[in-house]
Amino acid sequence: MSLVYNEDQLQLQDSARDFLAARSPVALQRALRDEGSALGYSPEVWNGMLELGWGAVAFSEQDGGLDFGFAGYAPLFEEIGRHLSASPLLSSVVLCGGLIEQLGTDAQRHHWLPALISGERRLALALEEGARHQPDDFAVTARRDGSGWVLNGSKSWVTDAVSADGWLVVASEADGGCGVFLVSADQPGVQLRTRQMIDARNMGALQLDQVRLADAARLGDNAACAALELVLDRGRACLAAELLGLAEAAFAMTVDYLKTRVQFDAPIGSFQALQHRAARLYAQLQLARSSVMAAFEVLDRSTGSVRERRRLVSLAKWQASQLAQHVGNEAIQMHGGIGVTDEYDLGLFLKRMRLAQNQLGNADFHCQRYGDNRGA
Repeated sequence: MSLVYNEDQLQLQDSARDFLAARSPVALQRALRDEGSALGYSPEVWNGMLELGWGAVAFSEQDGGLDFGFAGYAPLFEEIGRHLSASPLLSSVVLCGGLIEQLGTDAQRHHWLPALISGERRLALALEEGARHQPDDFAVTARRDGSGWVLNGSKSWVTDAVSADGWLVVASEADGGCGVFLVSADQPGVQLRTRQMIDARNMGALQLDQVRLADAARLGDNAACAALELVLDRGRACLAAELLGLAEAAFAMTVDYLKTRVQFDAPIGSFQALQHRAARLYAQLQLARSSVMAAFEVLDRSTGSVRERRRLVSLAKWQASQLAQHVGNEAIQMHGGIGVTDEYDLGLFLKRMRLAQNQLGNADFHCQRYGDNRGA
């Protein structure tokens, strides 16, 4: 198992870093927040990502992708975190594109995957129903009605719901299993409420009232729950990589501040107590990086067991979430009052950390899941 990026990944990371530094600086995310952007991201930056092939990285050439492997997303999401960049890459491509890849019929794959990869169409995953992440317990129901389906219930915390052409709704079926249904944005019986989160990203809540769908709107068969878990693990790994990038950026800002802030006629970075705190943060960053790399490696490996995948992905999300919590808190402490002022960029990173920590399961969820899947 390699815990460092290979040459191809490093080239991808360098390209992403150059692009985001030029086209998606932190100032852009601040401007989107200040103007109350409904999308929560820049369409121009998103189009630039697509032109670089980011949407195609993990998909097969048959589906219109680059067949790079899922590990290609590790350096991309790390740089996305480091530059505080917002886009529907996770929601539309990794999660929804992944579900269609895993579950879709040939017709569904042919219709949707090239459109999602190119950005011509966008989808969002409607999974969560409450304040806590419960990926195997759904109150939204899907009932058979003749040759079609009827959906009822509500979904909350639908990331990038505003810009989506439709949603993949996860619902409970009569046999106790789960189904994934494609609901278009103009479907009768669907009500969308939107809100802006503290990190300026958009979030939506769906109310489904007797939503009638054709049988073709359903993805897959009884294997939907297993495919959903795999795709969620991919999303969790991407969030772990983003959290790593966010923490690295906050750490770099803190080290720069320690070098320039003068107190008692000396840079505060010369004080041994602060040096020790910074050194501990650096060590924790490297430990978390190893966990994130291991998660992406197992997701690309065909020989790994489901338990191993669950364990390594949850370890990565758990450690990355704890890392972000600790680095964020320490960064604020070592900056002092300026660290929490709105004019200083550190606060923007802290807000994004708090949202990403809780998305697709917080540290407690993944600590428990890691423990449940220890062993062979």
